[in-house]
Amino acid sequence: MQDRKKKEGESMLGNAKVATRLPAKDLNRARAFYSEKLGLEPVEERVGGLRYVCAGGEFAIFISAGMQSGTHTQMGWEVENIEATVRELRTRGVEFEEYDLPGLKTVDGIAEIAGNYPSKGIGERGAWFRDSEGNLLGIGQPT
Repeated sequence: MQDRKKKEGESMLGNAKVATRLPAKDLNRARAFYSEKLGLEPVEERVGGLRYVCAGGEFAIFISAGMQSGTHTQMGWEVENIEATVRELRTRGVEFEEYDLPGLKTVDGIAEIAGNYPSKGIGERGAWFRDSEGNLLGIGQPT
């Protein structure tokens, strides 16, 4: 009986949609950033929150008094052409992070990352930027 319950629980989550939640101190400022800088408009609003839908998932921004850590990628998009995406976002005023760490160095905002999930390719190229609320967001392109 225990094994059956475990399998049911795993399949319920394995078949469920996944959605990211990002905290914001100022929802109006966040909405302006996502609209003006990323070209995204919410599909739904509620008091204290905005919901966005992209081709492969969705995310919500919610009012929070907590601190955004900004120390790790909180949400990312997989794109077909990272150079074109970075170039387009820069024309909208997005500023990309630059890193020079052991195993991670960006050149003009883009890092070559060795290794990847085998089904995705042999590596990945990545770029990161912060939203208006300090959330660290990423863009990746499998290679």
